[in-house]
Amino acid sequence: MSAEDDSPRSGRICVVGSANADLVVRTRVLPKPGETVAGGELQLLPGGKSANQAAAAGRLGGRVTLVGAVGDDAYGRMLIDSLEASGVDVAGLAVRDDATTGTAMIAVDERGENFIIVSSAANGLVDEAAVDARADAIADADVLGLSFEIPMGAIIRASEIARANGTTVVLNPSPFALPPVELLANVDILVLNEHELGQLSGLDPDAPLEAHAPALAALGVGRAVVTLGANGAALLVAETTADAAAVTLVDAPRVEAVDTTGCGDAFTGALLLGLSAGDDLLASTRTACAVGAIAATAVGAQSSYPFADELEAFLRERGGAPTA
Repeated sequence: MSAEDDSPRSGRICVVGSANADLVVRTRVLPKPGETVAGGELQLLPGGKSANQAAAAGRLGGRVTLVGAVGDDAYGRMLIDSLEASGVDVAGLAVRDDATTGTAMIAVDERGENFIIVSSAANGLVDEAAVDARADAIADADVLGLSFEIPMGAIIRASEIARANGTTVVLNPSPFALPPVELLANVDILVLNEHELGQLSGLDPDAPLEAHAPALAALGVGRAVVTLGANGAALLVAETTADAAAVTLVDAPRVEAVDTTGCGDAFTGALLLGLSAGDDLLASTRTACAVGAIAATAVGAQSSYPFADELEAFLRERGGAPTA
């Protein structure tokens, strides 16, 4: 199967960010500090938050361009092959001979939980000049996806280009860092989990979702999608600090989780697609919850993401509407 470039849902998406080779090993339990545990066979899989998000959107029929960098090595070639197979335009993915491809070392336990250690490598070379070289891809996109696995200067520059050209900016501030004010000024929608929301608002992550809204509004971001794992997601909207926040909960389909690696990226990629295709935030989030659930049912990140026909079949089996 492959993504269909002429899909009626093919919005234009640009993702600026990371691409990693994932080295994955399964183990009964995750090790504690100083502990050694036995693991299974080591797997080499394509990953990286931004590459994952691009692949998720591409498999669902989006017209996606990824701007980033890999090394001139076997890992880089694997990533390019995987992205192209998912329908992603990799013309903006520089192949660097002065760095190795980024790598993530991932352990997954029998419950599907994981921990991840990332080596940035070529991702660390994605700077403002690299973004400026592909400014056309950002300007032509309906939606820009950003996350925090490349230097902050490049992320801010990409957001500035998007803002100047009317491109919707979706920021997933992960791995978490407090976003600079100049970046938040250009962000339309935040996608983050409960812990990241608490770090951003300064409140306890267990506080009611609506309690975080004034802090988000004060930062200039009135709309956020908060991922809740197996419980789905919540839309949090507060356009001003004085507004009563609107919280809408969206359930996720129940599945038997095998590996949660990359599920958040699958969610974000599907959200980017929905927004680029003209769906509202609620409809986009419903689809994203389904895509994230499907991704949890197989090992790996990109390899677990559904194509459009697989998503439609999944939704029909559960009485949901098709995505086309």
